[in-house]
Amino acid sequence: MVTKSTIHFTLLALILLGIGALHHLTPGDKILFHETYRRLSYVPIVMGALFFGVRGGLALALLASLSFIPHLHIFHEMHYEFYLGELSEILLYLAAGGGIGYIASRESRLREKYQDLSERLERSYHRLHKEAELLLQVEEQLRASQKLSALGQLSASLAHEIKNPLASIKGTAEIFLDEFPEEHPKREFVEILLKETARLNSTVEEVLNFSRSQQQVKGTQPQREKAVVVLQRVITLLDNTFHKKRLKVALEAPGDCGDIWVDADKMAQVFINLLLNAAEAVSPAGHIVVRLGREEAFSTIAFADDGPGIPARDYERVFVPFYSGKGEGTGLGLAISAKIVESYHGKISVGRSELGGALFIVYLPRQDVSYSHG
Repeated sequence: MVTKSTIHFTLLALILLGIGALHHLTPGDKILFHETYRRLSYVPIVMGALFFGVRGGLALALLASLSFIPHLHIFHEMHYEFYLGELSEILLYLAAGGGIGYIASRESRLREKYQDLSERLERSYHRLHKEAELLLQVEEQLRASQKLSALGQLSASLAHEIKNPLASIKGTAEIFLDEFPEEHPKREFVEILLKETARLNSTVEEVLNFSRSQQQVKGTQPQREKAVVVLQRVITLLDNTFHKKRLKVALEAPGDCGDIWVDADKMAQVFINLLLNAAEAVSPAGHIVVRLGREEAFSTIAFADDGPGIPARDYERVFVPFYSGKGEGTGLGLAISAKIVESYHGKISVGRSELGGALFIVYLPRQDVSYSHG
């Protein structure tokens, strides 16, 4: 493929050959014309040196000299001293081509050097800008983490203080309950007291669970079981909850998904939270599907329901502590679940299921036999 540089060089060479032809065709006594041709040769030589550097300048200077030699023969016959003056023009051609070519080459190298330096500075600026943004994000996360840590410690202290009087209130209410028979008009109020005390105790337990570290105690080993076994046990445990709303719960473990292993104690808590959320969301006689699966790097446990679902704008907020879409919720169940899964280098995603409701997918890193707590 012919490049622009080749075309330009060829054009300059043809100009020099044309000037040489003019020297040859013009009579020797037309000194003014020959002087013009001789000086005109500098134009393509200088242009070649600027465009192509030392090599281009010297090549065109040599071509100009070769095309000028036949003309020198004429002056050699006419006047020897004039011939020597014309001969020096060849040396000037070579000096002009080499000197200007050297300057142009040096300038080109400097320009490339400065351009490379400019590009490196620009890349460094962009990298520094990104690192500065990352640093600001980390600082913001650190501040949020510190606030959350302080809030967690305060919540744990308050919850601890509340548990003791709650136990006393519950015990007293149970005594009152024994004092009032079924038909007594005040028994209903004692039952309400017991129910509200149990709900408050459950809320306090959630706060305490969130405040505690989800990491395994150092030196202890997690109890590992197949995920399908843990799920079957959890579903059996919640059977009464499902039965009250006439819910249909299906567990699907296709292919080799039955060999997915999990930390039984910790993941059971995650599964309970997700199933209770689904049970509260769906209408009576609704459907919940739990499906195990495998991806390239993760084992998955999906929880799908046919409830109202979660608005897309709330996807990022459902795992934030104390955020709840339910009027009476503490907003800690999903936060605790996410914290547990993340401690195993996994994650929980949220979306819309094929049943029309919410879809929560637990991702756990795949290993040949089991995954290890990190």
